[in-house]
Amino acid sequence: MLQTLLELVPKLKDKKIMVIGDMVADVYLEGKIARISREAPVLILEHSAEHVVPGGAANATYNVAALGGEVFAMGVVGDDYAGNQLRQELGDKGIHTDGLISGPDRPTITKTRIMAGGQATVRQQIVRIDRECKQPFSEETEEKIVKSIKENLSAMAAVVLSDYGSHTVSSRIRDYVIAYCKEMQIPCIVDSRYDVMSYKGVTVVKQNESEAAAALGLKTVDAVSLQHAGKIILERLEAEAVLISRGPDGMMLFERSGKISNIPVTNKSEVYDVTGAGDTVVAAMTLALAAGASYYDAARLSNFAAGIVVRKPGTATSSPEELREAIGNHDGA
Repeated sequence: MLQTLLELVPKLKDKKIMVIGDMVADVYLEGKIARISREAPVLILEHSAEHVVPGGAANATYNVAALGGEVFAMGVVGDDYAGNQLRQELGDKGIHTDGLISGPDRPTITKTRIMAGGQATVRQQIVRIDRECKQPFSEETEEKIVKSIKENLSAMAAVVLSDYGSHTVSSRIRDYVIAYCKEMQIPCIVDSRYDVMSYKGVTVVKQNESEAAAALGLKTVDAVSLQHAGKIILERLEAEAVLISRGPDGMMLFERSGKISNIPVTNKSEVYDVTGAGDTVVAAMTLALAAGASYYDAARLSNFAAGIVVRKPGTATSSPEELREAIGNHDGA
């Protein structure tokens, strides 16, 4: 079975994947602790560095590209420093950015983390500042996104809808893409933080435990109620599969055939940072489905990819080489 996954890895290369969603710039401001301020009981940091990394749907594009896919990014970024840096970061990875529309009425969605540490201390996040316009896009901006999607969609092997709640995946875009993918039998996977139950007809649904619980109005989900929740989401959305990630408890895959699979984590001992791991799961599973894998094999491959990135700090990616090594070194069946 592991041999099947090893044979799948090279098939991911050059698969054309469209990622539509909320493009986020994760900004890290680095500083060294200098002293306590006289103005207030706060630390004074001496600025040492600043860098921007892709977050949200942009991190999903980054992960697809890192695994060898050819990525077409569709979304909105502002005409600002963060937006320009994000375009450059994605472009440097060979990601097609013509579908990133500059919205004149809104800034790039930005999550700025202030990081600090001393010479003998571990670098830590002090505070995070979010910048985001909460209003839906203008009709003009939405029309530009739709136009770009329509111009490229027919060439895609699979589509990702990455919805972080910032309105990029409008009802018009959502309904059009799902209907098109269904008609053309193109895998379409959704990862929606707050509104997954509106994605009826999508091929695959990716959620974590808390998101799945919230989607059904549940406060918490245990192993028993999780099975019930997965079945309900599968039925209501008329999906082919639902993948629910469970942190240290692995994943649970629900398929339309009625099959339910528990997929344990590949490595519990070295978890460092789960930031962005969900985007890695989506990227790997989408590429695997585009390469013709079964839902089960695609989910297992995504589980290995996630096991790699959680051992890295911050939003991270996995490479085909790392994936092959992780699969090859695994002693499970």
